[in-house]
Amino acid sequence: MAGPDRRGGLMGGRGLTRTMVIWVPDWPVAAAAVATGRSPDEPIVVLEKGKVLATSAAARAEGVRRGQRARDAQSRCPELVVLKYDPVIDARAFDPVIACLEAIMPGVQVIRPGMCALKARGPARFYGSEEAAAEKLLDRLETYDVPGGRVGIADGPFAAEQAARASSARIRVQVVPPGGSPEFLAPLSVDVLEQPELTDLLRRLGLRSLGAFAQLAGTEVLTRFGPSGAFAHRLACGYDDRPVTGRVVPPELTRTLDFEPSVDRVDQVAFAVRAIADELIARLTELGLVCTTLRVEVGTESGRIHEREWLHPRWFTAADVVDRVRWQLQGSGTATSELTSPVVRIRLIPDQADPVGAHVDGLWGGGPDERIHRALSRVQSMLGHGAVVSVVIGGGRGFAERQTLIPWGDPPVPARPPDQPWPGAITDARRWPTPAPTTIFPEPLAAEVFGVDGAKVSVSARGELSAPPAAFRLAPAPQVADSNKLHPITAWAGPWLSTERWWDPSTESRQARFQFQTADTRAWLFTLHQTTWQAQATYD
Repeated sequence: MAGPDRRGGLMGGRGLTRTMVIWVPDWPVAAAAVATGRSPDEPIVVLEKGKVLATSAAARAEGVRRGQRARDAQSRCPELVVLKYDPVIDARAFDPVIACLEAIMPGVQVIRPGMCALKARGPARFYGSEEAAAEKLLDRLETYDVPGGRVGIADGPFAAEQAARASSARIRVQVVPPGGSPEFLAPLSVDVLEQPELTDLLRRLGLRSLGAFAQLAGTEVLTRFGPSGAFAHRLACGYDDRPVTGRVVPPELTRTLDFEPSVDRVDQVAFAVRAIADELIARLTELGLVCTTLRVEVGTESGRIHEREWLHPRWFTAADVVDRVRWQLQGSGTATSELTSPVVRIRLIPDQADPVGAHVDGLWGGGPDERIHRALSRVQSMLGHGAVVSVVIGGGRGFAERQTLIPWGDPPVPARPPDQPWPGAITDARRWPTPAPTTIFPEPLAAEVFGVDGAKVSVSARGELSAPPAAFRLAPAPQVADSNKLHPITAWAGPWLSTERWWDPSTESRQARFQFQTADTRAWLFTLHQTTWQAQATYD
């Protein structure tokens, strides 16, 4: 009977699960290359937070390495293709690979996109040996057009992952015999633990290999490095008792409609989509789910796929789904009824399906919010996707440019990030008092500002006024009711000078901002650009 050794493991590897880890090298590169229509054989790097996350074989041949900054990588390979890492694309591209492996060996656990694990005992008994089962998995990947896969087999997921990484293009299956994980892991660097703070400290202590780290007593490691250090110590000792749990296969919710022959009218597509929309919503209802995020893929005869993700402020009905498909077709550079390229396929993919209980109405119903939502959705269905909008406040220097109009139901993401500093912004408390204007004119109103002597007021480049503002008059315009009325100014503040986009001569703007108060107690925000006065907003 095996007993625990002084390092906290089990001698002989008993009690540990034999694990197979399937690894596809450079998976982020392959996924990003396919998403952008490039070949993985090109020199490609995938960046995350400004550093190289993964490289293609061609890029590594030029000296590009993981962890380099983009500028350093491009200096080594001038023709380098730089792609941004997108975890959604990465995971989405790996889902079909998992499905193809589950078809022959169920119980696959996803470690990360490009790497998965499963228990080795069942496949080994079915196919005759662990090596035979691994070869079957690799053949399956080759059939699915995923070349270059590797398999590592050892006691526990950690040792099996390191075995997979230790394999090569010539020896694609690396098997660590039962009980041999400590000896296999001993010469490896502590960097494989993927705990930068811990590994940096271990290196300063002279512990550069897993074997040296494993020689420490478990109780001393726990006292000195805490629970995370104790867990890393158990991994270094070859004692990884984490279970391999196969993923729960989600129900198939995607609905696909193929057109044969292809269809070149929006109304024909929308009419045909109603059937699969009803089917999708009925299936979600059976599962007690509602869809709040829907992805629509439109395949055309030209070979292009127009993809868009739609959000709903409540949840999608079948009519909502049909509306989104129609809006997407009308908004992809096509006319309202004719398509530039006939449609051959429509795919409806519910990206986010929540339990219906999470969106149930309160005890007394939804009240005004529900009525407002239904009214706006009805108007939107009649007039189009962009006809009903809501305002999101973002970043910017002026009140008008801080507004972003978002179509009803789309993510409320402003055009400019509001958390960044905006020097010279009107809302800067050091330069402008509160409250913010309650009415911002969609188009600034042209005006004239006069001094006491009746002459027009101007501002010099040094911010000097030609005369104190005494009155203003709005220029005639359809939206101005009292354009001929002269508004006496009872109080004023300014000018505040601001120069925007000085580096671009075509869009450079130098303005002087003022606040005026009139006799009717209203306050106004005015700007002067060269010799042109404009009313930007009013305080009610």
